[in-house]
Amino acid sequence: MGRRDHPTAEELYLSLREKGEEISLATVYRSLRSLAEEGRVATLPLSPADRFDPETHPHYHFHCLHCHRVFDLDLPYKPELDQTIEALGFSVHHHTLVFHGLCPACKKEV
Repeated sequence: MGRRDHPTAEELYLSLREKGEEISLATVYRSLRSLAEEGRVATLPLSPADRFDPETHPHYHFHCLHCHRVFDLDLPYKPELDQTIEALGFSVHHHTLVFHGLCPACKKEV
């Protein structure tokens, strides 16, 4: 829960193993799925693997296509987008928004 890097299940697994924890990758996946169902982490379905975010309040993200890091964006959440979609006949519970491109560090490299 203390991480802010939006790790994948495998990244969490490797981090725990490096710390000497005896845990299986399947257990990490089950635990993350359970935490997501309880609303304690958010799942970001990104390629090549889902990432997990301990910040569950509505907010937006940026996904770097080069280094694959995910960043929280300090932008105001736009609930009016939900209303725009509901005007089309849908029932919106919430929305997520992920921008894809190059982060500032990778932009300098490329």
